[in-house]
Amino acid sequence: MWRTRAAAACVICRSLANSSCGIKRKSPLQNLHLVCRSIHHPYYPSSKFQRPPLRISIQLFSSLNRLPLRKTKLLNVKYGYQFHRNFWLARLASRLLKVRYLILGSAVGGGYTAKKTYDQWKDMMPDLDDYKWIVPDFVWELDELIDFEKLIKALPDADDLAKLLPDFDKIGESFASLKGFLSPGAPGETAFRATDQGYDNDKQFKKGLLGELILLQQQIQQHEEEARRATGQYNMGSSQQKRKVSDKEKIDQLQEELLRTQLKYQRMLERLEKENKELRKLVLQRDDKGIHQRKLKKSLIDMYSEVLDILSDYDASYNTQDHLPRVVVVGDQSAGKTSVLEMIAQARIFPRGSGEMMTRSPVKVTLSEGPHHVALFKDSSREFDLTKEEDLAALRNEIEIRMRNSVKEGCTVSTETISLSVKGPGLQRMVLVDLPGVISTVTSGMAPDTKETIFSISKAYMQNPNAIILCIQDGSVDAERSIVTDLVSQMDPQGKRTIFVLTKVDLAEKNVASPNRIQQIIEGKLFPMKALGYFAVVTGKGNSSESIESIKEYEEEFFQNSKLLKTSMLKAHQVTTKNLSLAVSDCFWKMVRESVEQQADAFKATRFNLETEWKNNYPRLRELDRNELFEKAKNEILDEVISLTQVTPKHWEEILEKTLWERVSTHVIENIYLPAAQTTNSGTFNTTVDIKLKQWTDKQLPNKAVEVAWETLQEEFSRFMTEKKGKEHDDIFDKLKQAVKEETIKRHRWNERAEDSLRVIQHNALEDRSISDKQQWDAAIHFMEETLQSRLKDTESVIEDMVGPDWKKRWLHWVGRTKEQNIRNETKNELEKLIKCNEDHAAYLANDEVTTVRKNLEARGVTVDPCLIKDTWHQIYRRFFLKSALNHCNLCRRGFYYYQRHFVDSELECNDVVLFWRIQRMLAITANTLRQQLTNTEVRRLEKNVKEVLEDFAEDNEKKVMLLTGKRVQLAEDLKKVREIQEKLEAFIEALHQEK
Repeated sequence: MWRTRAAAACVICRSLANSSCGIKRKSPLQNLHLVCRSIHHPYYPSSKFQRPPLRISIQLFSSLNRLPLRKTKLLNVKYGYQFHRNFWLARLASRLLKVRYLILGSAVGGGYTAKKTYDQWKDMMPDLDDYKWIVPDFVWELDELIDFEKLIKALPDADDLAKLLPDFDKIGESFASLKGFLSPGAPGETAFRATDQGYDNDKQFKKGLLGELILLQQQIQQHEEEARRATGQYNMGSSQQKRKVSDKEKIDQLQEELLRTQLKYQRMLERLEKENKELRKLVLQRDDKGIHQRKLKKSLIDMYSEVLDILSDYDASYNTQDHLPRVVVVGDQSAGKTSVLEMIAQARIFPRGSGEMMTRSPVKVTLSEGPHHVALFKDSSREFDLTKEEDLAALRNEIEIRMRNSVKEGCTVSTETISLSVKGPGLQRMVLVDLPGVISTVTSGMAPDTKETIFSISKAYMQNPNAIILCIQDGSVDAERSIVTDLVSQMDPQGKRTIFVLTKVDLAEKNVASPNRIQQIIEGKLFPMKALGYFAVVTGKGNSSESIESIKEYEEEFFQNSKLLKTSMLKAHQVTTKNLSLAVSDCFWKMVRESVEQQADAFKATRFNLETEWKNNYPRLRELDRNELFEKAKNEILDEVISLTQVTPKHWEEILEKTLWERVSTHVIENIYLPAAQTTNSGTFNTTVDIKLKQWTDKQLPNKAVEVAWETLQEEFSRFMTEKKGKEHDDIFDKLKQAVKEETIKRHRWNERAEDSLRVIQHNALEDRSISDKQQWDAAIHFMEETLQSRLKDTESVIEDMVGPDWKKRWLHWVGRTKEQNIRNETKNELEKLIKCNEDHAAYLANDEVTTVRKNLEARGVTVDPCLIKDTWHQIYRRFFLKSALNHCNLCRRGFYYYQRHFVDSELECNDVVLFWRIQRMLAITANTLRQQLTNTEVRRLEKNVKEVLEDFAEDNEKKVMLLTGKRVQLAEDLKKVREIQEKLEAFIEALHQEK
């Protein structure tokens, strides 16, 4: 490579040195161009004017090595005067030689370095035979797919590169001629003048050819040094040259790379999710923030269809208020009305069925012309491509699902309208409504009122004076079996808006003995009904898998060969579905133009009446419809839920502690305190208490605590939801708030792990017997005294109910005792004598004591049952025990000193006070723990459930209608709908006039 470079440089030198410039020089090196001299003879002394050496540190990079090359210093270039040259000639030469030097240096240095770098990389590649499962398979096939040896051989060698060099002799001659032509000065002038403009010239040289060539030279030298160093390392030994990374390091590198990739895509997903949320927020708030996207211009038929959709929601019964035109398709079941509609729409869009009822609800089909044959529902953005069989099957399935969902339980047909839009090239613009087929008999599996329901739906649509009736009659059956013709003649006796269609004419021609009968039907002489026009069509051969194109071909072929046309029984304009659709479309638009303005005036008058009624009844309220009222109620409910977070911790803990003690106090007194108090010494008392507390904590206490907390949360939530807000309270939201509250409480579930953590806390609290100061001791005594007094009061009330009123009440209120109360009173007196005789009596009566009491009562003439004696004894002894415990509680007020000494050398024992202290402390700690769970977790989960319930209610229109009721709501709803209908009608009328 260096030989080639030296040869090229020598060619330049010889061409310049031998050029006949007529100039004498002292040394041959002075004949060289500055570029050549700086490369080949950097240390040759120039003339006496020397410029300081140019020292620039440049960071060099190679495209074949990822590591930056080390910084190097450029060669010292010496500048001086040279005679008989001009500055313009040097600049021109630099421009001419720049591209070739770049090609030469890049090709030679780059090719050589690429080969060396490839060899180094190939030696350094690790052995991945054991880890092929980590690296994809295509990586191992690269060596097979790409032949690197061929690529290296394809690189040009030195001889080929020499051919690419320009003819330097010709360049020298051109250079000399240009110099003689352009140089105006004497031969002694220099080409580069060291004047005050030297600094500017220096900058130009840095940016020119010289600096780039020197940089290229340094890069080539750097690559050669690396190549020599790599070769020396190779000769030193194969072990050092072919070092391989260990398996562990390779696995670590692959894992790090995989982790970085996962983090990268995770960040991308998070960013996309964030952007999606922001876009959704903008879409939901576009009306509030005034963000309106550019609205596409809607077609005339689409505008009209929207009006009909709103009217369908506003007035489902189609009474006299809705007199806008539409094409109503009626006919007997299986007469072929759905097939006629499909031929008009040019797509098999309706569910198939063999003899069974398939149309179970009205289907409104809006036909319009468009570039693509597609269909979509009014409440969905999905477009069904009607040219694809998969989309057609999906559309038929979706229509069938919507029909079945619209049918209520116990019914066969529904009055709910399914709205569908079909666009396609060549479609006639109109709105058709396909109704369920009229039946004569209710079969098994149908609701008993199916026949009447179908009749009522058909009459409701046909009684519209501007509705066009498309009466479908099956030509393959006898005309006397028709039901729909009588129904149509009742709704339109003059036939001013009826179009009669005879289907299955091909079968009729074969089966009917007299063709004149078909002619009589088409001429309107056979049926008693009248019509604007009569048409005969063929809608296929009865095969449900036939395409629309094949049906059209069959229909055209049939009528071309039919005797009905050849014998002039039928006219040409009365056959084929194409002529039918044109006639129906013309009739439809004629009816629209005649009636739409009248309907707009009617809705304008209705709007005025509704606005007047609102002003008279609700002058200070805004006209909020049901959806707006729901949003207002939603905000109020969420504000009330947020109020739960404002409840103070003290209030939560007081309610929780009080409610929990009310729930567990009976168990503590009856099952823990009273049994333990029957023991003879303090050791047995404490043992009994510990055992029963442990059992209680393990089985019942945590569950009871959670129940109390949940009930407390419900009560607070209900209080905020039902609390009156003064004059601003709107009772129209009460039913909605009550429903939200009940549904939220039904959905909310307390955290299941709360009981486990609570059990540990309660167990530790009950294990602690230490009372630190006198204040805590007095608090325990006060708690015990309140509890015992409450129980004593309850016991006194029970005894009073058992024995009846005392003598004071009997005299003051003139009431007496019953026979049973007298017996109870005598038994009570006898048992009180027994307790007075033995104040240390056990809690239960022995059998001989029961017998003694019974005999004593019988001696006084009172017959009593032993069970009654035991029942009365339980209450008498309970009252006696509670009074004794209260007396003992008063004695223990001064017992804190003895407690600190563990009651040593003291006859006073206050273990029951310690028990109540443990219970009181457990209640406080439990209340604090439950309060933390409430405020930190459960309130937020409850708020989340409320939001979910509100979102579910917002999507359920029936729920909103049921919960937001009243004259005010209905009036606002009617007013909103009428305004919307009127505005859309006016826009439609304006567009209709523009189309004219």
